[in-house]
Amino acid sequence: MEQFINIAYIVASIFFIVGLKMLGSPATARKGNIVSGLGMLIAVSVTLFDQQILDSSWIFIGIVIGGAIGLAGAKLVGMTEMPQMVAVFNGLGGMASLLVGCAEFEKGQVHSALAQGSASVGTVAGTAQASPNVVVFAAIFLAVIIGGVTFSGSVIAYAKLAERMNTKPILFRGQNIFNTLVVLLILSGGVLFAGGFLIDQSTVLYAAVGIALLFGVLAVIPIGGADMPVVISLLNSYSGLAACAAGFIILNNVLIVSGALVGASGIILTKIMCKAMNRSLANVLFSGFGSGAGAAVTGDGEQGEVNPINVEDAYLILEAASTVCVVPGYGMAVAQAQHVVRELGELFEENGTEVKYAIHPVAGRMPGHMNVLLAEANVSYDQLVEPDDINPTMENVDVCIVIGANDVVNPDARDNESSPIYGMPIINVDKARTVFVLKRSMAAGFAGVMNPLFFKENTRMLFGDAKASIAGLVGEYKA
Repeated sequence: MEQFINIAYIVASIFFIVGLKMLGSPATARKGNIVSGLGMLIAVSVTLFDQQILDSSWIFIGIVIGGAIGLAGAKLVGMTEMPQMVAVFNGLGGMASLLVGCAEFEKGQVHSALAQGSASVGTVAGTAQASPNVVVFAAIFLAVIIGGVTFSGSVIAYAKLAERMNTKPILFRGQNIFNTLVVLLILSGGVLFAGGFLIDQSTVLYAAVGIALLFGVLAVIPIGGADMPVVISLLNSYSGLAACAAGFIILNNVLIVSGALVGASGIILTKIMCKAMNRSLANVLFSGFGSGAGAAVTGDGEQGEVNPINVEDAYLILEAASTVCVVPGYGMAVAQAQHVVRELGELFEENGTEVKYAIHPVAGRMPGHMNVLLAEANVSYDQLVEPDDINPTMENVDVCIVIGANDVVNPDARDNESSPIYGMPIINVDKARTVFVLKRSMAAGFAGVMNPLFFKENTRMLFGDAKASIAGLVGEYKA
């Protein structure tokens, strides 16, 4: 029986690895989700049978209930709410690991194991024979700390993404010093708990729960809303590491493997996000981006009169264009305009116009947000290009259509050293022959920085709901 369980865990792990590989390409991402889900179904079902926790009828009921919740989420949660949903998933994963750590500690097994280890070594403390107990307690402490930080940090990320709290960095005097003291307190508690230096380990553990929840809040509140894609991927990594620690606690191989995969992929994605903004992770976490005097820099040297345009005039320019580049942003998600954007792109092609979709890695409010939107609308993957691919040819683009993007096309990131986003790689839409910017108003983007692109001579502002504006262009083509 044990051999069968291990083989099933290996099969589930293979499914996880293959599914994760498939998630790396938009063309296979949906299948990758299904493959990973099948792996999780195998892992959970085998574990429940192995531990004799539930019989098959209860497992079937759980599958039905979980599937119904997942289906409801897929149908009811809008694309603008998807980043918040990811934050909730990360938080729940962290809380699950925290609860596993606390539950395993409360079980008498770890206590009896420590007693047996102490008896075997006599008065000689810290010998190799006692090390297994240290490993178990260290894993419990790590699961609790990482899980707690992930949960509370995800709650704050959710509140910022949903704009239920101020999206700007929240800073206070002596914040870094206070955070450092909290970290030292956590490390000290870990040594005391894992080493068994205190008789009342329960006090240390549950104090660590409170400190972890506090530290999760302190770690995320100084991060501005524009950096939320990085925070989302980092918290995703944390949830994986917490699950990995929980796997060591309950000696479950598949949980260790899956947690390690999530943790590693989250760290890699975090590095990619940081590179896309030309910033280090430390700078993202501790710089307080978007606060202070620097955030007020709005590119005054570029300001002036904006040049509005209506749908009819925009159509005349687009109809004569031979190349068009579409740059989607969070505004496209808000307007749910991805389907009419795809329809407009098809009309461009019928008119003999070459169409590309330039995707910035940090556009939107979670990693891959724009890729998900366009994939949902069945936009061809071959038409998606990254900034490094489109920027060298931007001067040859006849019309660049910016749909709700702001910070990722802001020329100040390239030209204005006093701007808080200076140095972040952008899509150089201002170098196109003509730029159409679709916005509801002249409001600044999520980073709170005004965009001088709006005032350039080759820019035309198409105000209004993005979906209605694009639908108007579609109507002009069809007419």
